[in-house]
Amino acid sequence: MKDKIVLITGATSGIGKATAFSLAQLGASLILLGRNEKKGEKVGHWIKKKTDNNQVKFYKADFFLMREVKAAAEKIHNDYKRIDVLINNAGGRFLDHNVSVEGIEQTLAVNHLSHFLLTDILLDHVKRSPSARIINVSSNTHRKGKGIIKNVISPSEFNGTQQYSDSKLANVLFTYKLAGLFERTDVTVNAMDPGGVATNFARNSGLANWMKHRIYYLKKKELLTPEQGAETIIYLATSMDVEGVTSKYFYKKKEKLSSEISYNMEAQKQLWDLSRELITNAGA
Repeated sequence: MKDKIVLITGATSGIGKATAFSLAQLGASLILLGRNEKKGEKVGHWIKKKTDNNQVKFYKADFFLMREVKAAAEKIHNDYKRIDVLINNAGGRFLDHNVSVEGIEQTLAVNHLSHFLLTDILLDHVKRSPSARIINVSSNTHRKGKGIIKNVISPSEFNGTQQYSDSKLANVLFTYKLAGLFERTDVTVNAMDPGGVATNFARNSGLANWMKHRIYYLKKKELLTPEQGAETIIYLATSMDVEGVTSKYFYKKKEKLSSEISYNMEAQKQLWDLSRELITNAGA
């Protein structure tokens, strides 16, 4: 990965941090995005020290706010000439209803819309890479998604569990639509499921829900370390086995069929149009 420029969102903990560390060991130049500047700088320093790779730079962006995502993306746009690998990893599970000052529900903003905007702003940089790869981190939970994720403004209409599932479906719908736009190019776009990873994911939903998440995968004997959860991301970012492979869904380094609705081209277009409308309304 020497001379490759890799951008990772949600890079300060969990599988994002594990991915960043492994790619730094392979010689990649890293762009790390996260919402906690102090933590981000600390992680960046740690990676540099442990890997002897000084090509690590952190950018602050709260993915709940499109204006912060836009500002960070524009800085990256100015600081770099191209991006070889874009890893859209940041996400969260929010059971309490919350709407930003920009009028966007939190799960929708953090898990999908922020990555839609970031990718959109940096598309020309991705195209400048000889063989760019975009990797969108989804989840098997996307199979419980019922349709296009909604911008739920009313608390009475909010179901945090369903909204999360719909957001993970949005990751896959976005992947397939974006891949279609890159037909006949060297840019590949794929989605993946990291499995059940032992991280602080879902901790913001409360201790009980966090423990429920862990116990579910423990009972199935499928609770993974962050390093294990990152393996498929690293595979998609580096392996020649997937050179030219696009518009696919991966689990444990293998192609796997995603949910039936994720292949619906009309649903893909509806999500794309909604996303464009929301970021426009947010002034981004």
